[in-house]
Amino acid sequence: MGITEYADGLNFVAVAVGVFGIAEILRNLESDRNRTVLMTKVSGLMPTREDFRRLVGPVLRGTGIGSALGILPGGGAILASFASYTVEKRMAKNPQEFGHGAIEGVAGPESANNAGAQTSFIPLLTLGIPANPVMALMVGAMIIQGIVPGPNVATEQPALFWGIIASMWIGNLMLLVLNLPLIGLWVKLLTIPYYVLFPIIMAFCSIGVYSVNGNIYDLYAVAFFGLIGYALVKLRCEPAPLLLGFVLGPLLEENLRRAMILSRGDPTTFITRPISATLLLIALAVLIVVFLPSVKKKREEVFQEED
Repeated sequence: MGITEYADGLNFVAVAVGVFGIAEILRNLESDRNRTVLMTKVSGLMPTREDFRRLVGPVLRGTGIGSALGILPGGGAILASFASYTVEKRMAKNPQEFGHGAIEGVAGPESANNAGAQTSFIPLLTLGIPANPVMALMVGAMIIQGIVPGPNVATEQPALFWGIIASMWIGNLMLLVLNLPLIGLWVKLLTIPYYVLFPIIMAFCSIGVYSVNGNIYDLYAVAFFGLIGYALVKLRCEPAPLLLGFVLGPLLEENLRRAMILSRGDPTTFITRPISATLLLIALAVLIVVFLPSVKKKREEVFQEED
């Protein structure tokens, strides 16, 4: 793949690995604290009654967020985990626990990830529209087998349709069966010194990113966005909005151009049409709800300084 072809668009995997993976490695390398793990027998894997009480809300909210975002074309299913984590952190009574093993920060994003991965099949099996690159591969595999993705799959290929649904349940069950017995192995990995572990992590990241497109420029993108992610961490900025803009930016640009063509260049079509006007009002309301707590906090700080 040449430079021109690469200029058509960055690989989402390269951006995500750079912003989150490489940036996290850089952040850990600058920390001089000792990374020791107490090697004891792992027990108590089943959640307690208190854990279940704390799990219910995040699981329900994460499932709702993942179900909604998973249907959207683009990176909805991928961004569901980040959206759920942000929601749980904002709603938590003790947000300082996040990043230190808060059960809400694990249950919510994992529920959103599972829900998003499953609901991304909805536009594929009903409209024949792939919601993400993985679904695009599914479309290619189905076409190779002579199956046309769309609303007729359920009636013409019932074995395939119900097989996909059954595989979702079986897959989650197999994850549970495999992860619980192997928990000791995952804990032992933590005993590896970080100066040995981080080159291995970077090697696997590079292999994974390169294997997506076989493009050497994706590795340059990983390095570049790793520095960007590290800068965001130092500035205490959330990197998830960067991924959101990366995924939704081209879609917004394409559909804005399409809307302007249909309206013959009239921008007022977005506020005169009831559906678009309603969606814009909802987006404005969400922004207001997000900014109100920070504005209130700053007002309280000003009043305290005056006193």
